[in-house]
Amino acid sequence: MSGEIDVIGSFANEEMCVHAIEELKDAHIQPTRVFAPIPSEHINHALGYGRSPVRALVLTGGITGILTGFAVTIGTSMEWWLNAGGKPIVSLPPFIIIAFELMILFGGTSAVLGFLLNSRMPQIDPIPGYSERFSSDRFGVLVRCPESEKDRVEGILKGAGGETVVHEAA
Repeated sequence: MSGEIDVIGSFANEEMCVHAIEELKDAHIQPTRVFAPIPSEHINHALGYGRSPVRALVLTGGITGILTGFAVTIGTSMEWWLNAGGKPIVSLPPFIIIAFELMILFGGTSAVLGFLLNSRMPQIDPIPGYSERFSSDRFGVLVRCPESEKDRVEGILKGAGGETVVHEAA
């Protein structure tokens, strides 16, 4: 009976890491995790990630803030009539300021909440396969595979330019 094993490849630069991810995907092997010292759009594209859902959350928060701002100001004006020299009770130009402020407040709050939900912070358990070098100057690709596939995965990672390829029990 064979168990699963983690194969970790270390790469000197972003291009080699992206090449390794593409080689793995061509071999129908999905990388489990990728470590990078910098944010990389190329790595995200190679992994098949789309745009962040935080953008939609911020838009939704902003629109909700605008609608809330107008609802509160118009509702308050309609509830407590204050006739000021024959001016209309509901006049939109002064209400735009409140709507704008609530748009910023709700949009910013939804951005922070969306970030926290999508980043799954804090991570208490140590990440398997992580090396301190992945935070300073190296890129890493972790693949969890059956023991029978270990040699094939190691060969792909080395062939793609992996400086070091190690394996450890999953």
